[in-house]
Amino acid sequence: MIGRSDEYEKMFRIEQRLWWYRILHETVARNLEQRFGPRRDVAILDAGCGTGGLLDFLRKRGYTNLRGIDGSTDAVQFCHERGLDVSLVNLNELVSYSSGQTYDAIVCNDVFCYFDDPALTRLLTEIAQRLKPGGLLLSNNNAFGVFWGQHDLAIGSTRRFVVADFARLLPLAGLRLINSTYWSLALSPLILLTRQWQRLQLRLGWSRSDQPTSDVYLPHPFVNETLYYVVRAEQRLLPRTPFGSSLFVKGIRWEEKE
Repeated sequence: MIGRSDEYEKMFRIEQRLWWYRILHETVARNLEQRFGPRRDVAILDAGCGTGGLLDFLRKRGYTNLRGIDGSTDAVQFCHERGLDVSLVNLNELVSYSSGQTYDAIVCNDVFCYFDDPALTRLLTEIAQRLKPGGLLLSNNNAFGVFWGQHDLAIGSTRRFVVADFARLLPLAGLRLINSTYWSLALSPLILLTRQWQRLQLRLGWSRSDQPTSDVYLPHPFVNETLYYVVRAEQRLLPRTPFGSSLFVKGIRWEEKE
C-alpha cells in the first residue's frame, strides 16, 4: 500500500472507530494478556504499523514499551502525529534495523500479503531473530483467494493465506505455529457476495482496475456497531472457526519448551 496516501489518510481517520480494526486491536490485546498476564512493560514491536492505530490502542491499555516501524513515509508521519515511537524502515531491509534489540512480542498485521515465499521466509527469519526466547509473534492476514476483490487491488496485496501456509513457512524461520483461527465467519457470506460483485464489475468493465478503492470506510454508526457486536459475539462463542476473510496466527520462537 506504500504510495497510496489516500488510503493511509482514510486509515488514520477511522481505524479507531471502524468495527474491523476494533476487533483486530482487541484480539491482539487479548493474546498479549493471555501470554504476559497483567504486565504492561513487555517490549512490543509493531512491524508494519501503518498509521499507528494498534500502538495507540495498546498505549491506552497501559503498555509502556512500544515501538513501531513502517516503510511508508505517510504512515510514519501519521504515527508521529499521534506521538508514537515509530521509525521509517522497509521490511525488506529489516536485517539492518536494530539488530541487537529483542522483543517479547512482535505484531505484524496485514503485511505478509506483499511478500512471495522466499521474501516472506527471510522476513520471518529476521522477525524470529528479534524475538526473545519464547517471544510471541502475532499476525493477522487476509485469507482464502475466494475473497479476492477490489480491496486487494487498492492496497496492492499479492496473495491470500490459509493456515497450511504458516504451518509450512514458520518452521523455516525458527518459529512454531501454536494457534490460528479464521474470523468473521458470520459475516463471510456478506463479504463474499461483495467481493464477487466487485470481481464481476471488473470483468464487465464497470469499474477500473487502475483506480480501485479499498473496503476501508466507516458505515452508518448503527451498522458499524452491529457488525462489531456480531463479530465479538462470534469470537466469544467460537474461539476458532474454519472459514473467514481474515486469518489470525500466533507463533513463538522454537527455544521455548511447553
